[in-house]
Amino acid sequence: MKALIVIDYTNDFVADGGRLTCGERGQSIEEKITAITNEFIQNGDYVVFAVDGHRPGDSYHPEYPLFPEHNVLGTEGRALYGKLGELYESEKERHVNTVYWMDKTRYSAFAGTDLELKLRERQINEVHLVGVCTDICVLHTAVDAFNKGYSLNVHANAVESFDPEGHSWALRHFKQTLGAEISE
Repeated sequence: MKALIVIDYTNDFVADGGRLTCGERGQSIEEKITAITNEFIQNGDYVVFAVDGHRPGDSYHPEYPLFPEHNVLGTEGRALYGKLGELYESEKERHVNTVYWMDKTRYSAFAGTDLELKLRERQINEVHLVGVCTDICVLHTAVDAFNKGYSLNVHANAVESFDPEGHSWALRHFKQTLGAEISE
């Protein structure tokens, strides 16, 4: 069984005015990330929207000194970007058992969430990853998935970062160190 984890494809990470945006690099994967997500939904596969969420002014959060405030709970910056947001809104009610919105507060979608429980109860052993940023949240999710024994597939044309060098490094790391399949 397989699952798709859609990581942080939100306005703050992708839109032109986003607080921590990948800008055009993130926007360039919109069609592909939406198509892959739709394919998984229509096939009845489990799709997790793992979305970063922060409280305003949370100076105790480890990211606080590293990045500008972003993906603040209750803001438009936290909404899914573009066509992916439209797809989620149109499908979430029809697929309540296979489309799951999950709040996360750390880079990895596994850290402090019920993601592993949701995957294990569905007997999922293969995890597909799409989203942003390749070298931050996608990377940390991939490392945790690897350490938990999941097979990995990273869709290279549906991940992106504001750091081109970090993006390239992470794609090599997924394949060479985590044994991930890299799909185009």
